[in-house]
Amino acid sequence: GITIDVAYRYFSTSRRKFIIADTPGHEQYTRNMVTGASTANLAIILVDATKGIITQTRRHTFLVSLLGIRHVVLAVNKMDLVGYDESVFDRICDDYRNFVTQLEIPDIEFIPLSALRGENVVEPSALMPWYHGKSVLEHLESVHVGSDRNFSDFRYPVQYVLRPDRDFRGFSARIASGIVRKGDRITVLPSMKSSVITSLITYEGEREYAFPPQSVTITLADEIDISRGDMLVHPDNMPKVERHFEAMLVWMDEKSMEMSTQFYIKHTSSTTKARIDDVRYKVDVNTLEKSKIENFQLNDIGRVVITTSKPLYFDPYRRNRQTGSFILIDPVSHNTCAVGMIIDKLDPRQLPSRISDSDKVSIARGHSLVTGQERESRYNQKGSTIWITGLHGSGKNELAFILERRLFGAGAVVVGLDGSSVRAGLTRELDYSPSDRAEHLRRVAHLCRLLNDQGIITICSFISPNQHDREQVAEIIGRERFHLVYMNASIGYCRNNKPELYEKADRGETENLPGVDIPFEAPESAAFVFDPGTNESNLELLVGYLSDQQIFPLQ
Repeated sequence: GITIDVAYRYFSTSRRKFIIADTPGHEQYTRNMVTGASTANLAIILVDATKGIITQTRRHTFLVSLLGIRHVVLAVNKMDLVGYDESVFDRICDDYRNFVTQLEIPDIEFIPLSALRGENVVEPSALMPWYHGKSVLEHLESVHVGSDRNFSDFRYPVQYVLRPDRDFRGFSARIASGIVRKGDRITVLPSMKSSVITSLITYEGEREYAFPPQSVTITLADEIDISRGDMLVHPDNMPKVERHFEAMLVWMDEKSMEMSTQFYIKHTSSTTKARIDDVRYKVDVNTLEKSKIENFQLNDIGRVVITTSKPLYFDPYRRNRQTGSFILIDPVSHNTCAVGMIIDKLDPRQLPSRISDSDKVSIARGHSLVTGQERESRYNQKGSTIWITGLHGSGKNELAFILERRLFGAGAVVVGLDGSSVRAGLTRELDYSPSDRAEHLRRVAHLCRLLNDQGIITICSFISPNQHDREQVAEIIGRERFHLVYMNASIGYCRNNKPELYEKADRGETENLPGVDIPFEAPESAAFVFDPGTNESNLELLVGYLSDQQIFPLQ
């Protein structure tokens, strides 16, 4: 069988405690190996003595280097099958050295062994007298990993503000790197406020100093506004504070990368939005060759440019694994899409332009760079106009507003327009004469077209009494996006709904009121003809119609 998931085993000797993460070696499970190796101090790479250095060995070594693991043991196994031949071992070691010189791994140990027979696993083997090094267990017990952590750069990403009572205010977190002492002056990022540490509190009591990976609570001499995501540092040793940076990214989502996605980025204790501006290249983990691609698929590894919504406080991953690493989270599924290792900050002037020559032509013509298909995919709807017509008091607005409320509640991007709101601004200089009414509707139609082009659904409530004017509106918006609804209310029903308006018309105090002194031409080909007395059922019919016409939702 093959290893798929990461298996953890725990054991201890008189000298050390160990956690072994057994990770899969097959390429399709690269993300599982990255997960298991991300917190390791040392990697044991197994090589079959009968096969030597193979593609899988190179892939594992590259991933170990990528994750910043400083100590590697090349365990040449199955030496019993080659007769414990020293020349076989030496040839494998030379091949590996020639490959690993292009990677940054400072400490490599070569150990021949036979796991089946226990040779050189716990005790040195008498069957390989030419080997004068340590056994695997002896090396694991003695390898020096204490200096692997960064003890130079104090980084304290605040996780929690501790207020057990009104007299105590502390800031709790795990020290990411560096050493901090009572009495040290610190600076808070991003506020740049400074104070002095008055106490370092652990579960064992107060300490004079603390170091990684200890979890402590820090109290300060001054009242400073500090919250989760802020970082305490020494004022003479600041991290990089930047929104733009380059990083090596391991794509871990089965869904391919979409460059238009606004991801959540989780970095130390801070979370913000981020986008991927450019994919510099993809690395073939088997050959280390670099190739230019548009996006990443599952298990792809490469170099990218990332921009965040707010500045991050980071160090390059090679210098500080704790403050140089991050994860990207899908904003919809909340799955972890990728893990990243920051290379360094990027000057905004070096940011890649995502505008191609064809894009520049579109811009010159005043065309959007966002396609209709992209908007439909983002909004899950088609930009369309629901045009509700009828007399004053026919129930147009009621139906329009409850439809807007229903669609908005279901997740649609929708805008409602009615005569009163538009005449308050966009057409305030126009009166109600037939010519001005036509101009009023023409402007509304162009507004609807612009909104529909942006993928937005518009719901319009306008009397529009003239068939010719409605035809003009449909022509401007686009007949395939124009859906006419007629509220077929009697003049008596409308008078009861708006008695003051109709009484003014009867007294001659207002002119050009459809149904009184100018005719209302009933639509001949409306999608729906509704009775205003049944607006609740009318609403359900409209919602069903939008679904059937694949206007909203698309899926």
